[in-house]
Amino acid sequence: MECTRRNFSRSSLVAAVAAQSAPFVLKAQGRGKFRVVLIGCGWWGMNILTTALQSGRCELVGLCDVDERMIDAAVDALSGFNIKNPRRYRDFREILAKEKADIAIVATPDHWHPLIMIEACRQGAHVYVEKPVGHTVHEGSAMVRAARKYGRKVQVGTHRRVSSHNIRAYEFIKSGKLGKVASAKCFISYGGGAEKPKPNIDPPAGLDWDFWCGPAPLRHFCGDIDNGGRGGIHPRGFRNYLDYANGTIADWGIHWVDQVLWITGRTAPVSCHSVGGRPVRGPVIYNDREQTSDAPDHQIAVWSFADGFNLTWENRRFAGNNHMKGENVGVLFYGERGVLHLGWRHGWSFYPSNTKHEIISVAPQLHEPDNQNIKELWADFIAAIENDRLPACDILKGHQATAMCLMANLSMKLGRSIRWDAATESTGDVEADKLLKRKYRGEWSYPV
Repeated sequence: MECTRRNFSRSSLVAAVAAQSAPFVLKAQGRGKFRVVLIGCGWWGMNILTTALQSGRCELVGLCDVDERMIDAAVDALSGFNIKNPRRYRDFREILAKEKADIAIVATPDHWHPLIMIEACRQGAHVYVEKPVGHTVHEGSAMVRAARKYGRKVQVGTHRRVSSHNIRAYEFIKSGKLGKVASAKCFISYGGGAEKPKPNIDPPAGLDWDFWCGPAPLRHFCGDIDNGGRGGIHPRGFRNYLDYANGTIADWGIHWVDQVLWITGRTAPVSCHSVGGRPVRGPVIYNDREQTSDAPDHQIAVWSFADGFNLTWENRRFAGNNHMKGENVGVLFYGERGVLHLGWRHGWSFYPSNTKHEIISVAPQLHEPDNQNIKELWADFIAAIENDRLPACDILKGHQATAMCLMANLSMKLGRSIRWDAATESTGDVEADKLLKRKYRGEWSYPV
């Protein structure tokens, strides 16, 4: 039975929230396959679910999405696995309460990740949650606490930590072949130009738009329905609407910021300064007739660490030409002995300072569709569950990388540098600290 939040049993929810312990689910180890639910049935969620099913270790017990069209498309795609009539849900609370899954895949827009992940852990499920982990810094803190409180394994979808060429780059740098790494630069550039406002339209049939917005502000719907939603907020344009996501730095930046933290062994900076704007895409427009996105078309951020290491981020949605060596995406590690460009579809290359030495390049091993390494990340996730260890992309690591991207947006919004105290997760700036969380809409409560 499908269910919206209005007709889901509120009394049962209140009783469940008041419970002191979760109904922990038995491991599938020795008991057949892991029972899996997918919450968020769009493009990337289906990539993850398909990988889970292909592993041979998992069985699907339910699909959940506030857009019936997403579930319809997912059901069609699952026919190849001989899954014909999976149980369908609209409310994540209902699927988690009824199906008692071993694993929940959370592949919704960013603003929904915290509440769903925390509820899944409380219901006894291990969780694979997409990046970035949340929309504000303190949501991530609450997610870490929930994973630890309920003893659940939470894998974040930063799959580059398990990509073969990324691991070899890690080993190269750790071996000292790059020398001391003094700084790094993460970057991505797309092409693009001015943005034309999109007309506000009624949400399509089958989409519960109020529920889609959930704890975030309720905005007029806009979309290019015939183009997969890329021209509007849903299903794939939400990343550039700051009510629901945090622009390119949180979408792409978290991958490369996470790589720097992982490879250098760092966890948090002591300060951040960021600037950006929309000089090419144009001014933000939002009224009763039409709207544009509101994320910047370019952004530069600099994080400084206590030991003097500096990390820079730059993204553009214009001038997307590949004017540097390698790809238009990745991270450049600047070391005593040269520069290592850790990229994506081209692998990585080391450019030695001594021009008499040869360039070293390592090719990637990526999977279709979409050139990813979900297969390796899923295998690590299952191994973490069965061996009772933290996964490679544990929720704490995902939170640390996400928090850096969010503090950059905070600095950009305030128009000034901010300090960062990782122990207290605060800035010491009253105005800035207020932006580490936000007020939730309607019946939804901010996680603590």
